[in-house]
Order: sequence, then structure tokens, then C-alpha cells
Amino acid sequence: MLVSYVKSSEYPSQCPSDGLPEYAFTGRSNVGKSSLINMLAGNRKLSKVSGTPGKTRLINHFLVDSSWYMVDLPGYGFAKASKSVRQQFSNVITRYISERESLTLLFVLIDIRLEPQSIDLAFIRQLGERGVPFALVFTKADKAPGAKQRASVERFRRALLSTWEELPPIFVTSSEKKAGGEEIIAYIEHINKSLQKP
Repeated sequence: MLVSYVKSSEYPSQCPSDGLPEYAFTGRSNVGKSSLINMLAGNRKLSKVSGTPGKTRLINHFLVDSSWYMVDLPGYGFAKASKSVRQQFSNVITRYISERESLTLLFVLIDIRLEPQSIDLAFIRQLGERGVPFALVFTKADKAPGAKQRASVERFRRALLSTWEELPPIFVTSSEKKAGGEEIIAYIEHINKSLQKP
């Protein structure tokens, strides 16, 4: 898989205009988004990994095999940022998911070690209200044994089922162990094939 950085944009109108499918990634700050993107791309230096959450501030496009984009969005809920900076991050995400016609699927990252967080559930509810197609990606699976992984995913499923009739696709990943990435790429390729005109 050949992945290359294309550009960073502040507004959706500045994003690439070639109409290729876009698969975007976001989640609560410090959820391991950059590490996941690097694992999917097979390049540890593609997306900047930082010990300080909130480093991604723009819409970052990476072209994959000249046929689709991996899009790195800012994280949400960065508690240590000022209110104005948090609002800036929120505005970037909201504008992108609302205005970007090329957005094919949004991957929402969830830390598998945590109980369902209200900020994640509220963000997912917003996606439903806006009709944005999405999938859930549980990260840091290496930090939780198999039984805890299953229990955590099930808790989140139950939390969603209180308001959702149908659940989105769910993936469990570990960037540390390089686990779950092949399933995500296979799912993206499956969607891309379905988008191709006969």
C-alpha cells in the first residue's frame, strides 16, 4: 500500500477537489489516532505522534494507492486546551463532516480501557442526527486482556443500543501489537469496490 501526504487544510473548501473517497479518523484526544493511522499506512512517521494530546489542528489528507484518502482530523474533548481552542477543534470537525461531500466513512476511535464516555456518545449522536456514516474503532487493545476487551465493547454496544436500532461496524485494534489494521483496510477496500461504477 502506497501512502503519501498531500496537504493540510483549515477549511473543507481547501481540501483536495478530485472527488476521491475519503475515510476520516477522529476521537477523543489521546485515544491513539496518529498511532492507528501510522499502523494502517505502515509508516511510523506518517502522522505525528505526540505525548501531548491536541497536536492535530487541521484536516490532513494522505493519498492511498492513488485511489482514496485517509484523513486525519483533530481530536475532540482536549481538556487541557483553552475553551477557544477546544471550540476551534470542534468547528474543524463539524465543518468537515457537514460539508465534505467526499467523506465516505468516519472512523470514531474509542479507548477500549474506559467506560463509555459521555463525550463519545454525544459525538456519535451528532453523527446520527447529521446522517454521517461511521464505524467504531476501539484502540489500545494491548492494554486490556481478551475478557476485558469483550466486556468493554459490550458495554459500549449496550450504551448505543439505548438510542440506536442498528449498530455500526466495530473494529478492535492495537497499534502496539499491529492488530486490527488489516480488517479496517479490507473494509475500506470493500466499500471502494461497491462505489465503483459497473
